[in-house]
Amino acid sequence: MVRLQPDPFLNELTSMFERTTEKGSVWVTLKHSSEKSKVQRNKMKTSGEKIEYRCLIRATDGKKTISTVVGPKDHQRFQASYATILKSRMTALKKRERKDKRKAADSDKKDDSKARTAASKTVN
Repeated sequence: MVRLQPDPFLNELTSMFERTTEKGSVWVTLKHSSEKSKVQRNKMKTSGEKIEYRCLIRATDGKKTISTVVGPKDHQRFQASYATILKSRMTALKKRERKDKRKAADSDKKDDSKARTAASKTVN
């Protein structure tokens, strides 16, 4: 796994999305991290020191894995760039088809009445 700075990570993530446009997937995970061992964190808590938490971001296309760590100061800027990349590269997603509320309610009533009449015919 290659750990990159945030800007090269975003560039590499863009190229991963480009490589997988026709076939394949990209998995991105975000994890809360302090980069300290549990023993060190416990010592910091007892001494009253403030623990600086960071965000560990990993991306893989199944063959290549990249990661980066973003601190709280850079998080807003990174998140804005990350959101822009996701919006522009996730073109394969389909929009959800929504039924009109009235049509959905009418079709549910019709389905229920058909089921009741079919059940009463089988009983008789």
